[in-house]
Amino acid sequence: MKFFSRLGGMLTAAALGALSLLGCDQQKIDKLEEGLSTEADVRAQFGEPAFVWKEADGGRTFEYNRQPMGHQNYMITIGADGKMSALRQVVAPHVFAQIQPGMSDDQVRRMLGMPAKRMRFALKQETDWDWNWIDPPNRDMIFTVTFGDDGKVLRSASMQKPPQGNH
Repeated sequence: MKFFSRLGGMLTAAALGALSLLGCDQQKIDKLEEGLSTEADVRAQFGEPAFVWKEADGGRTFEYNRQPMGHQNYMITIGADGKMSALRQVVAPHVFAQIQPGMSDDQVRRMLGMPAKRMRFALKQETDWDWNWIDPPNRDMIFTVTFGDDGKVLRSASMQKPPQGNH
């Protein structure tokens, strides 16, 4: 029984940690305003981006990952004028719907940010990328994109995450 009590405590701590990430992100987001906040304001709230994507118009999109512990990834666009022009949480069904067979792994990464997990299946000659997300109000989900050896999307799907400890 002691083991299950300790396990329950660890799971509770992990859940609270994930919720605190969400709360912290919302506080940071609330301090930023599209069209007014500067790159310095964004960096002051979110820190250094995991990756910077260059835009055709001279702007840049900062990638802020919350995977694998969180359920979000943010893309924050800084226009050529140095002002924040967009802040998007991209691990969401409306973005998943844009993933199409034939897209490259770079295109998918640019849309969804870094995945929570990558798994290679050598015999099938496929690689799965998984992102964690929440189907409101609190259903734990996984969105998976399957790539062929050529780095192109074969298929994608969402499924409910199996409960921890059930294999």
